[in-house]
Amino acid sequence: MSTNPPSPDMIMQVGLGFWASKTLLSAVEMGVFTELAKQPEDLESLRGRLGLHPRSARDFLDTLVALGFLRRDGGKYANSPATDFYLDRHKSSYIGGVLEMANQRLYLHWSHLTEGLRTGKQQNEARDAGDQSPFAALYADPARLKSFLAAMTGISHGSNTAIAQKISWKQYRTFADIGAAQGDLAVQIALANPHLSGIGFDLAEVGPIFEEYVEQHGLSQHLRFQNGNFFEDPLPKADVITLGHILHDWNLEEKKMLLHKAYEALSTGGAVVAYDAVIDDDRSQNAFGLMMSLNMLIETPGGFDYTGADCMAWMKEVGFRETRVERLAGPDSMVVGIK
Repeated sequence: MSTNPPSPDMIMQVGLGFWASKTLLSAVEMGVFTELAKQPEDLESLRGRLGLHPRSARDFLDTLVALGFLRRDGGKYANSPATDFYLDRHKSSYIGGVLEMANQRLYLHWSHLTEGLRTGKQQNEARDAGDQSPFAALYADPARLKSFLAAMTGISHGSNTAIAQKISWKQYRTFADIGAAQGDLAVQIALANPHLSGIGFDLAEVGPIFEEYVEQHGLSQHLRFQNGNFFEDPLPKADVITLGHILHDWNLEEKKMLLHKAYEALSTGGAVVAYDAVIDDDRSQNAFGLMMSLNMLIETPGGFDYTGADCMAWMKEVGFRETRVERLAGPDSMVVGIK
């Protein structure tokens, strides 16, 4: 039997993981990857264009090399294939919006995690506002709202594209995306299934942002916006109702209420599709999903993420006759219920 003590490497790597995280977030904030998408650059040129102080510029850029976000060849820095594809602001594949939001908001709010764990109260901008909706202040600021919705597109795009392909859409004619945000899920479904007509359902403030995004993709004839509050108003009638990154925002009673409303709005044989970073049933593998649930503690009065078994049970409780769980992209899975 070995008497060697276990390695502390993983403990130190995770415990000081914010070093790497903030290095990446600052690089996104300063547009490092957007700048290098134009062409590789040497230290002095890149330092000048980014406005970096000479004291730490080399350490900063070489840290990005060591972390795998940049390459350095012949004294010139260049993007990795992943950062060039996902972190150049000028590409449609840009997912940095959610990282910009993390840098501006979540990084600070997560410093209050211990307080949240002890009190059960949200720790974001509304931490002193009791049980106020986390979206109230957000929707009141048009610039912040547009930035937030773009960030949601970035984090959801892979799963949105997968849903557009994985559901048997040929048997349906209509769909409604509830909490449609910028509209990427509706857009991806319509692009892949031109026989469908769809509705994006969200608060009125979202309407112009949704319509602009739909128009950019040439889908104004297939998709329309319907304003409403899914707590106060009935959901639009449709063959399929989608709930993308919606259920985890709310407490258990609210989750069941939304699923019940979906059931009532669906045609017989219709489907509800709910997706989040669904936690594995053993609650031991999808670390991202579990940390997303902690993020709901930070961001909402009662939200939490859930397992596939949890969601299927809720769907059966409100009347859905068939349910299943299917993986999407990254940590996301969808739970499908058939009426």
